[in-house]
Amino acid sequence: MTTATTATTTSTAPAEEAALEVDPATARRWAAAGDATIVDVREADERAAEWIEGSEFNPLSTFDPAPLLARGDRKLVFHCRSGRRSLDALGRYQAAGGRNAFSLAGGIAAWKQAAMPVGTGKAPPISLMRQVQIVIGFMVLVGCALTLWVNPWFLIMPAFFGAGLLFAGLSGTCGLAVVLSAMPWNRYEGPKSEGPRSSCSV
Repeated sequence: MTTATTATTTSTAPAEEAALEVDPATARRWAAAGDATIVDVREADERAAEWIEGSEFNPLSTFDPAPLLARGDRKLVFHCRSGRRSLDALGRYQAAGGRNAFSLAGGIAAWKQAAMPVGTGKAPPISLMRQVQIVIGFMVLVGCALTLWVNPWFLIMPAFFGAGLLFAGLSGTCGLAVVLSAMPWNRYEGPKSEGPRSSCSV
């Protein structure tokens, strides 16, 4: 591991690419000086509960690097809950040609642990990820029951949701989460100003 000021370098796949992580104090200093933009890549329900003031919103499930690439060489610091998804977002941004970007080490959890301020709001009573799990579990159970007691063709229901989970895992895009995020019960009062919004989590 090599160290430059307060940023650390760690290896990610592909191995030849280095993913830079920056600690909360450095990220806050950059943002306060206007040298960097903090980008939240969590999902909408997570952001509804708490957010880093001044951060923009570009959830990993529908991550779009285009508006970020348009900013040229301005520093970007991606953050999630604990640092895993932000590294994924960083990798996608770099793959699209982005440079001068970092991942917040430890995510918003480390940010709060360092006594950095966050905005707070009201999230849906059941997280979006739990809603996805409930819907998929229910539909798989119903599909299996109908297959056993009505018609074998109903096996297509659990197969469909299994294929959806496989696609979500491979692509990082959860279609069911996007649909559920648009439901009335998942509307929330979040930060007054944020980037692209949407909404399957570390």
